[in-house]
Amino acid sequence: MKNIFLRILKLILKKLAKAVVRRYQPGIVAVTGSVGKTSTKEAIRAVLSKERKIRASSGNFNNEIGVPLTILGDWQEIKKPAFLFWFKVVIASLFRILIPRKFSSLKYPEILVLEYAADRPGDMKYLLGIAQPQITVVTAIGEIPVHVEFYSGPEALVREKAKLVEQLPTVGFAILNADDPLVLEMKNQTRSQVMTFGFGDAAQVKITGFENVSNGEPTGIVFKLGYGGSFVPVKINGVFGKGQAYAAVAAACVGLIFGMNLVKIAEALVLNFQPPSRRMNLVSGVKGTFIIDDSYNASPLSAKAALDTLRDLKAKRKIAVLGDMLEIGKYNLEAHEEIGKFAAGFVDLLVTIGPRAKFIAEAASKAGLAKENISSFLRLAKENISSFL
Repeated sequence: MKNIFLRILKLILKKLAKAVVRRYQPGIVAVTGSVGKTSTKEAIRAVLSKERKIRASSGNFNNEIGVPLTILGDWQEIKKPAFLFWFKVVIASLFRILIPRKFSSLKYPEILVLEYAADRPGDMKYLLGIAQPQITVVTAIGEIPVHVEFYSGPEALVREKAKLVEQLPTVGFAILNADDPLVLEMKNQTRSQVMTFGFGDAAQVKITGFENVSNGEPTGIVFKLGYGGSFVPVKINGVFGKGQAYAAVAAACVGLIFGMNLVKIAEALVLNFQPPSRRMNLVSGVKGTFIIDDSYNASPLSAKAALDTLRDLKAKRKIAVLGDMLEIGKYNLEAHEEIGKFAAGFVDLLVTIGPRAKFIAEAASKAGLAKENISSFLRLAKENISSFL
């Protein structure tokens, strides 16, 4: 019964969302990738909202329910009781579609910023059947992308995400991460204009002078945005890691396409960019400790990036608390062992939580981290962690 209701709900949402897009014809900016989608979406929101009326998807509304729901209204969450919530969504959507604009006080956004997930084969085709973007941002994929267990291999997952670039019109833009070879290759799969971003020389919009700021205690990140020979400084407090800089520079590309200059883009990022929770956020801990919270989800690429940040920070003692990386299929053992080997090179204490994460602990031990500095648990317990501080 539940599955039948869900199928009917998806069909209704799809038809309503298509009708809303057809009527209001908003500009659509799509964000996809294996890591960094939500942070990039929030950075784009911060930049464009300075000068445009926009709506961006809430949380991780990035699937066959979340994408049409964002198109239909500024819904922040799916509330209970579910039946009443969906009834309200349908009625409000029909009102928006059927009532003449001159009688409606509800102004529709000029731009929608939507996350497009591709958890399984066919997802992208379904979402493109609802709304086709004019601008697509591809964040990063990596050698072992999350959700790869549902595909024949990484190449198949890349092909699925590339559909979002392939469908772009000639007047559209593909914004690609120049530092990720799998993403950069997509420039050959589109007829649209291409703009690239990153740290490397191949990027058109660059990040230079990146630094995790730690003046006695961690504070945030600083870097410069560069484009066309001009550079402007940016400082974002309360977060760490290059991932947030990638989000900012991808958003800068979108801002440039919409006619903003680097100064206005930098101002918008400094004032408005609030990275989502549990994505490299700085949290004050007990006993004078600081926690970098990157616990929302984990993939080999994001875990490596988080450890890169921990390695580069100046601290008397560095503790890595690592959990399972899910949905990576046959790469499970290899990916966890690689993380363990890497962490062994600089952490003072390694704590792993979960049945898969034990492979991290075992690999770290083999790589030379003393066994007395490694603890492995099957389940998370608050007292387990606090006992090490």
